[in-house]
Amino acid sequence: MYRILIVEDDSVISGEIARYLMKWGYEVAAVTDFRDVMADFGKFSPQLVLMDIGLPFYNGYYWCGEIRKVSQVPIIFISSASDNMNVVMAVNMGGDDFVTKPFDLEVLAAKVQAILRRAYAFTAQTTVLEFHGLLLDIGDMSLNFQGRKIELSKNEFKILQTLFENAGKPVSRENIMKKLWDDECFVDDNTLTVNINRLRKKLENEGIRELIGTKKGVGYYLGINSSNDYDM
Repeated sequence: MYRILIVEDDSVISGEIARYLMKWGYEVAAVTDFRDVMADFGKFSPQLVLMDIGLPFYNGYYWCGEIRKVSQVPIIFISSASDNMNVVMAVNMGGDDFVTKPFDLEVLAAKVQAILRRAYAFTAQTTVLEFHGLLLDIGDMSLNFQGRKIELSKNEFKILQTLFENAGKPVSRENIMKKLWDDECFVDDNTLTVNINRLRKKLENEGIRELIGTKKGVGYYLGINSSNDYDM
């Protein structure tokens, strides 16, 4: 089941699109906080985005640019501003198609189906995990912070992936070691500590402080200093 994120300020239009696409078997979500579209993008991890141009706070071009910093997910612009300049701008910003309002829902669904077929017929799905504005890209094993891509080693990525997938609860040292090494029985327990400390140091050098917390006697968890939120 493909996931589609709707970034549309008009709740009536958004609702109509969502209901129609769900009839086709898609999983659909709509952005409600237009100050932080990337938060919903990270949490929902869509395989296609329907993006209006005229949005509160920042326009659709801005959010398209932000998405393109971390993902190549297909983006279809939907707008009543259908002059050549806006169409060209949409394409230049990384849009894959442009649909003019008002539009027929059948036509929109056909465009959605066509783009999804082209995008995912021969390529694996890319997933992005989000935590307080930090985006972990499963596809290229990188962490995005404030528009900067931070390259991760294999072990660094696996540690963060395990913690992101269990955000809000501690993960035992044993489970993390199983993620990193097939049989943790043959790995010195101190090896994990070394890997964690190296990752913490790397994150601190990038300005990401206190992301990995320690739960004594249990393991590690994702935690953020209340005075240092990582909004993008």
